Formats: sequence, C-alpha cells, structure tokens
Amino acid sequence: MIRGLLFLLLPLPTLLQAAQAEPQTIQPDFWSGIRLAAERHLGRPYVWGGAGLKSFDCSGFVWRVMLENGILVKRTTARKFYMSLPPVARTDRFKFGNVVFFDNLKHCGIVNDPTTFYHAQLHKGTNLSEFDAFWRPKVCGFRKIPKTQP
Repeated sequence: MIRGLLFLLLPLPTLLQAAQAEPQTIQPDFWSGIRLAAERHLGRPYVWGGAGLKSFDCSGFVWRVMLENGILVKRTTARKFYMSLPPVARTDRFKFGNVVFFDNLKHCGIVNDPTTFYHAQLHKGTNLSEFDAFWRPKVCGFRKIPKTQP
C-alpha cells in the first residue's frame, strides 16, 4: 500500500517541472481585453433587452464587455449604469474605455478614442460610430469602467 502511494507522489515533481517549462501565455492587459471584447461583438444585431452573445441592446453590449473582463455588475439600463459607475474627470472624458451616455441617459456606449465609440444601435446593431454632428450634441455624461483587481 505504501509503495502504491509513493508511486502516486513521485510523478508530481516531474509534472510541476513540465508545467513550469511550458511557455506562459501572455495575458492581455485590462484595457486590451476591453477593446478585444468590444470588437469581438461588432456586427451583431440590435435586440431590445439583448445582452449577447448573438444580439445586444446598448446597455447589454456595455454589460457584456465588462462581464468578459471580470467586472461583475448587475445587468441593467443605461440610466442605472450612469448612477452606479464612478465619475470621470472632465479632462479624461473621451479616453478609451469610458462609458459615454447620450440622450438624457437613454443610450450608452464605450469610448474608443476622442472621435469614435462602440455601441449597439437600433438599425445598425453593434458598431463603431463617430462622435459626429448627430451624436456629439446628444452626449450627456461619462463614467469609468472600474478596473478589476489582479
């Protein structure tokens, strides 16, 4: 019996050495993960109340991107996201990863850069849109996506 237990313990160091010898996969940093998740879901149709994986509404899209990056928040509306997420400094509003809100908190998306944002749009589905003459006047606020702890 002891011989059998000894046999079970002997391969353990060998397994540990083999595991350590394997190349480590490089984990993308947090913000790269946000971008990858947003881009992975582009081109999906808009469905009211949808939160993926095949269709989204605006808050469902933002929620899914956060969920896939370890941010566990209740699936909710754009208005409630605004109330629950931390504020953004005025100088940082158009930085990547912030949640942008439109039309009296009825719509939301994720800032890509000072000129574009990701969102789920009624007639276009999930897409990358410009902060153009249509969208910019509708902006009513920004909030941060809370970075997860390692």
